[in-house]
Amino acid sequence: MGFLAMFMSFLLDTTHISDDGMKNIGAGIAIGIGAIGPALGIGTLVAKAMEALGRNPEAAPVIQTQMILGLAFAEAIGIYALLVAIIIKFV
Repeated sequence: MGFLAMFMSFLLDTTHISDDGMKNIGAGIAIGIGAIGPALGIGTLVAKAMEALGRNPEAAPVIQTQMILGLAFAEAIGIYALLVAIIIKFV
């Protein structure tokens, strides 16, 4: 119990963390969490597109066009997360 109390007091004592350090931690968390959504979305989108192509190969041009458009929108969310992380770091 003593070690846990000492460890928690060390974690909660923010006097040894600089503002720059907190900015770096915030930027890392922002890009880390912000990249999870697009990664899952792109993976699901491509998996469903491959499944659709396996079921109906004749619809390949339509499926490919819509898949690329969806990939671009999902990737834009990741770029927004990167922008937020850069703003946190440098502002």
